Amino acid sequence: MEANIAVPNDKKPTWGGGGVRPFGASYGKMMMWFFIVSDALTFSAFLAAYGLTRFKFIDSWPIADEVFTHVPFVHGDFPMIYVAFMTFVLIFSSVTMVLAVDAGHHMNKKKVTIYMLLTIIGGIIFVGSQAWEWNTFINGTYGAVKTTDGKILQFVDSEGKQIALADFVVGDRGDVREQHTKKNGLWFEEESTIAQYSIAQIISSYEANPDVQIRTELIDLEKKQKTILSREKGSEELAKTRLVVEGANLEVNEYGNTIFADFFFFITGFHGFHVLSGIIFNIIIFFNVILGTYEKRGHYEMVEKVGLYWHFVDLVWVFVFTFFYLV
Repeated sequence: MEANIAVPNDKKPTWGGGGVRPFGASYGKMMMWFFIVSDALTFSAFLAAYGLTRFKFIDSWPIADEVFTHVPFVHGDFPMIYVAFMTFVLIFSSVTMVLAVDAGHHMNKKKVTIYMLLTIIGGIIFVGSQAWEWNTFINGTYGAVKTTDGKILQFVDSEGKQIALADFVVGDRGDVREQHTKKNGLWFEEESTIAQYSIAQIISSYEANPDVQIRTELIDLEKKQKTILSREKGSEELAKTRLVVEGANLEVNEYGNTIFADFFFFITGFHGFHVLSGIIFNIIIFFNVILGTYEKRGHYEMVEKVGLYWHFVDLVWVFVFTFFYLV
């Protein structure tokens, strides 16, 4: 008769089935793969929703080349240049992560430390750049007006190039007052930031400047350009103005359809949160590498696991970049 010998929990193999590892992977790596697959489905749903919404409003969707044209500390029109730089930095950080994992396989602590540090720096540059891009998008570039029927009207010069309100609006606002907040009004009410220019000021400046024309958010799909109105038609539409729009938020968007801004903030913000989380994980593991934690364990599997997450974040950005900036 065989005796049943109890095996302590800390001595039992993580995987059942005779200790066989599925796909030759450890428990930690398999759980990371499960997380990546589930997170990929989440991002897929978000991007699918974005694609379907864009298709529905294809004739009024903002043109990326007209929205993302800024470079820090440099004045001018540089469509997609800085976004391309951000993408390059993130992809380069994925390369340094590969090198860190490879160095870990060879138990080379010095190289793991160097490549992990470069990966962290790349991630910080990307997140910082994304924060700057958000700030630029929120503050706006040119300014526009919104009509009573929900249309966004922008202003262009005689050559069809978009111009800012500051380029042609003159005179005093005339109705300057303190912004209504909870501190200086009813405690439960406040209003959005007061625009720099009044509606009357914009209309009078438009009427006085024959070189200024108005274009709508509607796009000529063949020319891939927004529709420019005649001076007369522009005056009719401008007379319907109910709001001056400067920048973009969840309620208004000077670049066009507000839903674009909603998706932009949500999806890029969700991805940015993933990158920030990855940076924090990388910093923790970086210090463990310096302390020799993984040398004592005899392997750098933690570097490999966080590397899987980092590559996933990079891959997701390729799709976000394609959907928002290229297509």
